[in-house]
This record gives sequence, structure tokens and C-alpha cells, in this order.
Amino acid sequence: MIDLYTWSNPNGWKVSIMLDACALHYRLPKINIGTNAEQFTPAYLKINPNGKIPSIVDPDGPGGKPIAMMESGAILIYLADKTGKFFPQNQKYQVLQWLMFQMGGVGPMFGQAHHFMRAKKDEIPYGTERYGNEAKRLYGVMDRHLEKNEYFASEYSIADIAIYPWTARYEWHRVDIAAFKNVKRWYDKVGARPAVVKGMAVPQV
Repeated sequence: MIDLYTWSNPNGWKVSIMLDACALHYRLPKINIGTNAEQFTPAYLKINPNGKIPSIVDPDGPGGKPIAMMESGAILIYLADKTGKFFPQNQKYQVLQWLMFQMGGVGPMFGQAHHFMRAKKDEIPYGTERYGNEAKRLYGVMDRHLEKNEYFASEYSIADIAIYPWTARYEWHRVDIAAFKNVKRWYDKVGARPAVVKGMAVPQV
């Protein structure tokens, strides 16, 4: 039984989607990042030295030994290696480049857009414009790729699993997803998968 330390946000949803897609049993010791306290307890910092979510503890890690993992992208790769799912080896580098696109671009930039457009009490025009424009640029990159591809690689993979939860926040960064018709087609198709529906509801808070 894998322990998933998580909260209700895109990085956490990546891992719950993956666990459900792989039919792996897991428990949910919640880490309420809203309190700014639970994630910095000594016990949790032993699992995740960065004090973020998500993290997992798998008692049946490599060689049958327990393993603790932090960083959502690394966790997706680990779970894909563990199960042999959603990481097609004939498309390994295609998958990795789009996974890194999410980790280095979509996540940080969309996250900043969320901050300046939703979390700040007083809107800061410079931040709204800078990160709003970058979010739209990234949607354009995705849209052009998906014009000729059903998924980010040749088949559904951890790249799609990583990108979807951030795209699901499109209203938060004031993007009209219908304006990116290829992203919208992909978004609707991925969002209808049972494991995605289930994983996006984790945890119930």
C-alpha cells in the first residue's frame, strides 16, 4: 500500500491520477499546505526535504525495500518504471521532453499566473500581463503540437498525465480554452478517462 502525501492542487493530482491509472492501492495521509505548518514538520521533512507536496512512500520499492519519493515528475517516472505503464520505451524521449516541458514551463508559469490573477488581493498589472501572456504562449505551443498528434507522445503517457491537471485550471489564468481547439480536443478526451476523473477528486477537502 503506497502512502500518497498530497493536497488538492495540480501537482498532487498528477500522482493520484497515475496511481489510479495503474490500479495501485494507496492511502492518503493529507498534508494541508494551506496551513503552512504540516509540510514543515520534522516527520514530513524526512520524507520530502523540500517541504512540498506530493510525496510518496512505497514500502515495496526497488529490491523490495521502502522508498520515499518527492517531486511529481520524478514520482511519475518511478511509478511508470514500477508498473511498466504509460512510458512507452519506443517514445521514451518524446515523453520525457513533454514531461520536462510541463515541469519547467507549464507548472511554474501557470502557477505564477494563478498567483497574480487569483491569489493576490490587489491585482498587479505587470505580473498579470507577464504570466498571462506566457500562459497563452504555452497554450499555443501545445496547440500546434496537438494539431498533428492525439497525445503528447504517440500514445497516452505520463506527459499527458502531468500536463492535464495544470490545463484544468485554465479559468484561473484567464485562458479561453476553446480558442485552442486542439488543446480543447485533447483536454476533453483525457478528462473523460475514468482514472483522471477519480484522481482529480483526490483528496476530498
